[in-house]
This record gives sequence, C-alpha cells and structure tokens, in this order.
Amino acid sequence: MSLGPVTRVRMNRLLPLLAIVSLLAGCAEFSSRVVPTVKLGSYQHVYVQHSLTDGRGLDGIIAQELRRLGYDAGAGPLTLMPKNTELIVMYQDRWSWDFTTYMIELDMQVMTAHSGRMLADARTFRPSILGHAPVELIDQILDKWFKPRVPSVPQTPPVDN
Repeated sequence: MSLGPVTRVRMNRLLPLLAIVSLLAGCAEFSSRVVPTVKLGSYQHVYVQHSLTDGRGLDGIIAQELRRLGYDAGAGPLTLMPKNTELIVMYQDRWSWDFTTYMIELDMQVMTAHSGRMLADARTFRPSILGHAPVELIDQILDKWFKPRVPSVPQTPPVDN
C-alpha cells in the first residue's frame, strides 16, 4: 500500500514538528528520599549553607521559599549560622546554555545542624530548551519535604477604637 501525494506532503510537514516537540519536552526526572521516621515539618529553624560555586544567590532563594512556607530560615556561610539552627540545607546546581542560561539540575540535602545526620536528599533534572526559573525547581523539592506551617499563635487583626 503506497501513500498518496497529499498524505506524503502532510507527513513531511508533520515530521519536523514532531522532532521539535520531542526536543523541547526533554526527559524530566525527580527523586526524593526522607528518612522514614523523620518529619521535616516538625523542625522550625533551618539554615541554607551557601555553596561556593553558586554565583546566583540560590541560597537566598531557598531560604526565602522556606520562609514562605512558614519556617525560620536564613542563608549564608556556616560561620554565620545561628545557634538555634536545627536543620542545614545544602545544594548543588547545574546550568546549561542554549541561547539563554537556565538551570537544568538541582540536588539538595538536609542534615541535622549539630550531629550532621543526613535526613533527606532530592534531585530534580529538567533538560528542556525552554528552561525553568530556579524557584520552580527549588519549590518542587521543598514542597515535597516541608509542609506549610501554621503560625503557633493566631494572628488577630488590630481592633479600631
């Protein structure tokens, strides 16, 4: 059975489109492990250790996203870590360039601040030419690990007199 001329023309137009779509999709991967007996949401004070290879301020973004979830979070070198820190978050980022620079991989680990016991690790990998904002990859991991915290004391609006 042979294809007619009209069908061949349509196939010739469709094949390049399919090739482009498959290149844009990439093969995204996500993995996350937490020690089974650990609930990261039970901790309050988190410190994000600045990675020496990070020139984009990801430690600050990670800390900001943790604060958005209701945690007391700071970032910087370990020498500036507050004494009340319970967890340390470490990260390694990998970037690519295809006309623009974008993050394609983020690995994160959580350990106890004083004993150094590893509690969790995760990896997200998105090799798409479309790129993703770093906060998207950060949130993918943090939302899996840390549930939003409810303030311990209810916030009451001020009463006008």
